[in-house]
Amino acid sequence: MPNLGTPLEIKSVSADGTFEGYASLFNREDMGRDVILPGAFTESLKKRSANGIKLLYQHDPAEPIGVWEHIREDAKGLYARGRLLLSVSRAREVHALLEAGALDGLSIGFKAISARREAKTSIRRISKVDLWEISVVTFPMMPEARITSLGKRLAAPYARSAREFERWLTTDGHFTQNEARAFLSHGLRGLHALSAANGTTRLSTAIRAATRAMRD
Repeated sequence: MPNLGTPLEIKSVSADGTFEGYASLFNREDMGRDVILPGAFTESLKKRSANGIKLLYQHDPAEPIGVWEHIREDAKGLYARGRLLLSVSRAREVHALLEAGALDGLSIGFKAISARREAKTSIRRISKVDLWEISVVTFPMMPEARITSLGKRLAAPYARSAREFERWLTTDGHFTQNEARAFLSHGLRGLHALSAANGTTRLSTAIRAATRAMRD
């Protein structure tokens, strides 16, 4: 069964085992040189819906750990909201690992229905897939896979600590570490001062990127 590791951008994981995030991001190359195109999941989701997509651990069909309650495509990628069944021992273990940050990856199991491989780059652009399952995994194909925050429906911009917020700024917001620290210490005024000192125009780009990420 083909598997494509993708970023797990979990926006929240609650005490009852529910979590949400993105199981796939569009137009982003993974380590296997695959790129999922917008609309690739549309037909599969119509055919199966969230109830027909399995929530597994490490792609093991003998290890179902919960259910997907809602899956949809949006402009960013494949959004998924799931619930770990905490009456299952493996699901309880996964929940603990998610809370500790020891697990932070998703990987999708699918069959490529329509794809085109570029001869020059060897990149496979996949325009239609038959999605079977989404697994919680240790090592996703995309290195950016991560948990951005923890807590019941806690969105990334409202992280519980300065360290979590700094991490979010440098990942989803695309700030440099210096920019993130300037913002945390002195707000927008600190960013403006840093931008002026460095003679750069990156500030406006970084702010726009962070704003888009907050909206998403």
